[in-house]
Amino acid sequence: MQQAALAVASGVADVVVVYRAFNERSGHRFGSGPPQFAYASTTDQEYRNWINPYGLLTPAAQEAFLARRYMQEFGVTSADFGQISVLSRKHAARNPKAWFHNRPITIEDHQASRMIADPLRLLDCCQETDGGQALVIVSAERARDLPHPPAIITAAAQGVGPQQISMSSYYRDNIDEMPEVELVARQLWQQAGHGPEGIDAAILYDAFTPMVLLQLEEYGFCKRGEAKDMIADGALELTGSLPINTHGGQLGEGYLHGVNGIAEGVRLIRGTSTNQPDKTLSNVLVTGGSPVPHSALILATDH
Repeated sequence: MQQAALAVASGVADVVVVYRAFNERSGHRFGSGPPQFAYASTTDQEYRNWINPYGLLTPAAQEAFLARRYMQEFGVTSADFGQISVLSRKHAARNPKAWFHNRPITIEDHQASRMIADPLRLLDCCQETDGGQALVIVSAERARDLPHPPAIITAAAQGVGPQQISMSSYYRDNIDEMPEVELVARQLWQQAGHGPEGIDAAILYDAFTPMVLLQLEEYGFCKRGEAKDMIADGALELTGSLPINTHGGQLGEGYLHGVNGIAEGVRLIRGTSTNQPDKTLSNVLVTGGSPVPHSALILATDH
């Protein structure tokens, strides 16, 4: 999206289409272990030589290291993670396009779901999806002549943190910190001219539930270790101060590397989400993958 917006703004292109399509549920599934390309002798895949022999063969297993450390440091529980899953599924249940439409869950369901990679349970993990999403980026002037209200890209950033090794940055002093997210946040706030207080709703990348808590903290919506309290206070509900993942997220709607989350951000700005908050939304944050090299953007109403 950042590159598409730059192409349009610089005059290189009038219209740019960004899309993502997956054949996971009926094709290769991430949860079944490294794909064939992972065994290629390239620098891109070299890091797997350091983790595969120890059983870290799936994204869930890699994520579990970070999640366990975070729990130990801040007293977070599996049920705290589970509240994110329950919220996402509640939103997905009201979204006709979601895989889990009409299928909400309870925290008891979450706690009873089988362990995938301790402490991550089945309902802490996103889906593996057959699906696609496309987005059309044009200039603001052109968008104003189109049938639907435009969602303006007011900020977009990407970044890599120190000692970044895909999802296994285990050589950092604190493996439950994500400096790449904090870097992207700083770039976004500088571009947008406001901080987290200016964000009315958020679509936070939720391949796994712990990532939602960590992003809340890294983006400055709360202090380190306080995301669990923010959840318990109802801040992430549709009636709260920061409604999140109103489409059901990747936990509830579908896993398309977050591109479906950008589409939901557009719907929130237009006021057309199936779970539209009652309050007026001027700025919506949409984030990309974490703890991999991170990216995010802010969508805003046309002023």
